[in-house]
Amino acid sequence: MTQPYRLHYAPDNASLIIRLVLEEMGLPYETALVDRRRNEQDGAAYRALNPNGLIPVLETPNGPIFETAAILLWLADTHGQLAPAPDSPDRAAFLKWLFFASNTLHADLRILFYAEKYIDAEQAETLRAGIRPRLRQHLRVLDATAKETPTWLHPDHPSVLPYYLACQMRWMALYPAKADRSWFQMADTPYLQKILMQLESRPATRAAIAAEGLGVTPFTSPSYATPQEGSAT
Repeated sequence: MTQPYRLHYAPDNASLIIRLVLEEMGLPYETALVDRRRNEQDGAAYRALNPNGLIPVLETPNGPIFETAAILLWLADTHGQLAPAPDSPDRAAFLKWLFFASNTLHADLRILFYAEKYIDAEQAETLRAGIRPRLRQHLRVLDATAKETPTWLHPDHPSVLPYYLACQMRWMALYPAKADRSWFQMADTPYLQKILMQLESRPATRAAIAAEGLGVTPFTSPSYATPQEGSAT
């Protein structure tokens, strides 16, 4: 490993969140493609890093880290960036919403995207129909929080959290490709939309656009990725 960090990634996967944060922090890192078309996430080499076979993994001088929120929090605390400090009065609120994004929103998104992993394929669309109202409610709650403009959601000096939410909202607009996505309308969450618009102009986002072929408005009007290598699915 020639850099302090190696990000094992697939284009437009959860690794995108980590790439954005590494770029925002200005940290040197290298990438290693996990080719999903060849199911490399299920291979012995990758499973040695993450026995669950999920993307991403971040290799660090302290060993590999997996789980998106764990990587984000470790990076923020290790480098003293993009999160309230442990003794900050904003820390508790930041943590509860970070883990809401991870444990609640992201978990429900996995059901939407991969319903066939949770239920018989013939009932997958029924499961998706059941999860969509939950996701809409999650977004309403988050938009109400964004309206208050807490410091850790401010796009002019973002924490790790708005990048996490921006990627999740991108995916809601795009996936699953052959399922109904009319339930998700960016205009329904105007305060989150404003944050996403401002994130799109940041250098970190422009770097991720170039690396993964995300298109010019990857969060507010996303298109399918056209990466230089690998596949998003």
